[in-house]
Amino acid sequence: MIATAMTILLVLIGLSIPVGAALGVLGLTLDPMFSELPLTRALGEISWNSNNEFLLVAIPLFILLGEVLLRAGLAEKMYQSMSLWLSWLPGGLMHANIGASTLFSATSGSSVATSATVGTVAIPQIKKHGYKESLFLGSLAAGGTLGILIPPSINLVLYGVLTNSSVPKLYLAGIIPGFMLAGLFILTIIIACVLKPQWGGKKIHASWGERFRSLVNLLPPLGIFFLVVGSIYAGLATPTEAAALGVFGALVLAAFYRRLSLNMLREAVEGTMKSTAMIMLIVIAAAFLNFVMSATGLTNAITDFIGGLGLSAGWMLLVLVVFYLVLGCFMETLSMMITTIPIVAPVMIGLGYDPVWLGIMIIILVEAALITPPVGMNLFVVQSLRKSGSMNDVIVGSLPFVAAMFVMLLLLALFPAIAMWMPTTFG
Repeated sequence: MIATAMTILLVLIGLSIPVGAALGVLGLTLDPMFSELPLTRALGEISWNSNNEFLLVAIPLFILLGEVLLRAGLAEKMYQSMSLWLSWLPGGLMHANIGASTLFSATSGSSVATSATVGTVAIPQIKKHGYKESLFLGSLAAGGTLGILIPPSINLVLYGVLTNSSVPKLYLAGIIPGFMLAGLFILTIIIACVLKPQWGGKKIHASWGERFRSLVNLLPPLGIFFLVVGSIYAGLATPTEAAALGVFGALVLAAFYRRLSLNMLREAVEGTMKSTAMIMLIVIAAAFLNFVMSATGLTNAITDFIGGLGLSAGWMLLVLVVFYLVLGCFMETLSMMITTIPIVAPVMIGLGYDPVWLGIMIIILVEAALITPPVGMNLFVVQSLRKSGSMNDVIVGSLPFVAAMFVMLLLLALFPAIAMWMPTTFG
């Protein structure tokens, strides 16, 4: 049964069928093959129940927040400020890629939006300053992955819904690992450019006066971050209400910078609707698939198979890492989370792992899936921003940053307090 389900899924994905549709077709295929009852009759109720969750309202709101900020012109100002402060390091503007991605991640919650926004501003600088193109592109793809770890994160909201975990605690747990991972990315660039100085491009010089004057451009995204996250931990708003506050703040900023118009709002809402429709299709299809898997006994078969391996908690963690890395080569991140977490999380939590800590580990593994071929979403986003060149440039440039993610996973496994200190202290 397990082999049949995996074979059908791989064939559907291999045929380039969209993942949401592939998950739905897999559920519809497994139903008559392994069930005596017509499980499809429950599809309407499952669709309603999987969407009738107040916390999920935060998803379109966070997407709209990112869309408005993208069109408000904040990215260019933010990137310029980061370039003045970080370009003295070996690697120059590649550090601005990571710094701007980190800051935009703290307002957007979307990896794709982060890569697209920062990449649009940064890519013209490659030839202008003579950077190693592959490493520069890799820094953009990797920097974008921070959008699903640093709060507010859409993926952390989904993990909270799927495991009944506290989203505020997950947000707290993601802050230190998120900024540490950004630091590891910067360290990766420094090491590469110390070993190969020609990769770092031309030096960019700036006076301290220029740097301090540029700080004003960092205030708007920081203000949005504190408005969203601060309102949650001050007890003034739920994550969904905080997302709505963030949208309001973004609209105020857009008006302040004279970018607010009916045309801009239309484009932002259209982008939000497209992204939300894609996400919710995956949610519905995965919920139906999980129902079919449970009703046909496939979920129990997988759980029994995992339990029958007789592995210790440490070995199971290693299996989890390998599992997500392999799966990430074939599945899009949201569908991968929604399909696997209802099966994986109970097993790992049963072995004694904290659900909040486990959530951060899974999110970093999902981040790695964003920049590993052949389905790494951020690879396609960065490639789409280029006027010419092979996808191999982006893939090769991303590999050192995948290694940095492994280092972060190892640190989290050895020192769980990296993720758990803030939830334990302030949660």
